Amino acid sequence: MPRAFRSWIFLLTLLVLCWSAGAQAATVLLRQARVADPDSGQVRSVDVLLRDGRIAAIDARLRAPRGARVVEAEGLALLPGLFDVHTHWTPNARPAALPAVANAYLDAGVTTVAAYPQPPEAYAPRRAWLAQVAAPTVFLGARVSTPLGHGADWGDQSTTRWVNSPAAARAAVRELAAYRPDFIKAFTDGWRYNNYPDNTSMDEATLAALVEEAHAHGIRVFTHTVTLARAKQAARAGVDLIAHSILDREVDEELVALMREHGTAYAPTLAVYEPVRIGDPPPADPDNRVLRQRRANFAVALANAGRLHAAGIPVVLGTDAGMTGTPHGRATQHELELLVRAGLTPLQALHAGTAAAARVLGLEDRGTIAVGKRADLVLVEGEPWRDVAAMRNVRRVFVAGEEVTGPDARRPAANAHDSLPPVRLPALLDDFERADGRTALDTLRITDNDGGNDRTWQSSLRIARGDGHGHVLSTHARFSHAERPYAAVLLPLTRGSLAPADLGAWSGITFQARGEAGTAWVEVRGQEGRRWMHAIALQPQWREYRIAWKDFQGMRPWRGEGEPPAWRGDDAVQIAFSVAGAPGSTAWFELDEVRLLEAEAAQP
Repeated sequence: MPRAFRSWIFLLTLLVLCWSAGAQAATVLLRQARVADPDSGQVRSVDVLLRDGRIAAIDARLRAPRGARVVEAEGLALLPGLFDVHTHWTPNARPAALPAVANAYLDAGVTTVAAYPQPPEAYAPRRAWLAQVAAPTVFLGARVSTPLGHGADWGDQSTTRWVNSPAAARAAVRELAAYRPDFIKAFTDGWRYNNYPDNTSMDEATLAALVEEAHAHGIRVFTHTVTLARAKQAARAGVDLIAHSILDREVDEELVALMREHGTAYAPTLAVYEPVRIGDPPPADPDNRVLRQRRANFAVALANAGRLHAAGIPVVLGTDAGMTGTPHGRATQHELELLVRAGLTPLQALHAGTAAAARVLGLEDRGTIAVGKRADLVLVEGEPWRDVAAMRNVRRVFVAGEEVTGPDARRPAANAHDSLPPVRLPALLDDFERADGRTALDTLRITDNDGGNDRTWQSSLRIARGDGHGHVLSTHARFSHAERPYAAVLLPLTRGSLAPADLGAWSGITFQARGEAGTAWVEVRGQEGRRWMHAIALQPQWREYRIAWKDFQGMRPWRGEGEPPAWRGDDAVQIAFSVAGAPGSTAWFELDEVRLLEAEAAQP
């Protein structure tokens, strides 16, 4: 492990220890909060004592222990913290930064989430970062799909593993288990809602093997499933949760029986299927084909959520938050309202977002208000058991007994920062001498190309250079017929591309390369989609390139919104080497000795 990386981990550990030492939950007495019985709905006013992060006592009247902080909660409703079992903390969402996402959830009364973040390589640094901030408990899910399946139609297998046989599924689970995922999401259904060309789907034998292997490792399995036939396969395979709504037809008794037999729960993520979602502008053409199909799909989604709940299948709260129209935190509150539209009572919707969701995640320590439970609690103004819209009126939030939202909340300074501190790097980024696929920085090399059903295919292999100079990375690509096909190799500068690198001490980059391609360029990729590039001319013979940072040009965001970014030396997370060509054509390049340049060494 490079010295700079070890130093960063040491600093991060100190910060975590300091925050942990300062965040010991105080003893708090919540005076005369209103609590609804989850079964009868009967409401009573009680005192609730929080000590050592748990609920220590509940009674009509309690004496405040010496030194306890008393919170006057008369007239406020007290509920368990909300869950969201399906979220995406991605760089493409807004907000994108981990602390800002955590803040949004806490302010909405959400204290536990299941998330599909960046690749498993990012789990360890992400967990360390979460330990620095006030945040919900975040469970991280690994992703498995089929080649060209939903979730695998972009990027490479560092984020979503591709499997198409029982043996491949078992191998993928064993590889992922080393990263300690809290659960696995299997993309089993490639139906694209009658709006887009379908992706591939996972067959039942492959899914059953994946579930069996995951359960043997103590890992739960959730699925992306949106059709009735695939839902039956998922239930027969024994998945723990079917995520997303069954949209193609009405659920039937066979599915109900299968889900009941195998203990499969259902998270309809209604918020992401609403025809006009949170923040969407009014449609210019309210009767266009896509919107008509979305309305039809949403009507089926609402009806099926209600039918499954009425049949006794556990319905739990998930949103797909982080996707378009599903803002973090606000979407979770709105999902409660949509569950009521689907036919649940307000009290049942709250149960779906608390105790039922806790059971799906295997958490016995939270989700209800009872002595001994973890003190993840929310005080709101109003009566959410009568009108779940009252959950928008959050007044105080406690995570493990510590107030994190409210007039007495104290959040760590890290909650106000959008990024981790930049990491100092050694000169050598990669010489391709490691045989395990990792760079000289001990980060996992990854590939990138245009996505979709017709995508660029590429192979990147470490091979002998052939001139006695060790090894090189050799990449060959066959371009898709997309509008701008490309293939790239990415060298993450920090583990999981989570923390930025500090390039300020260096003046540029040098590398050796050769190849044949229509166009080629080297690119610095920053956080939140910022990118800077410099075109290079490849030739079949080896050549050394030396490029100064000042010669990198900012690139417009992927979606074309905003101006190209000005150069920042404290924002880089990856160095990319890319080639492009005419649709259907081929290209190749080889790469060696990627290093950072001292100030006097860079040349334009």
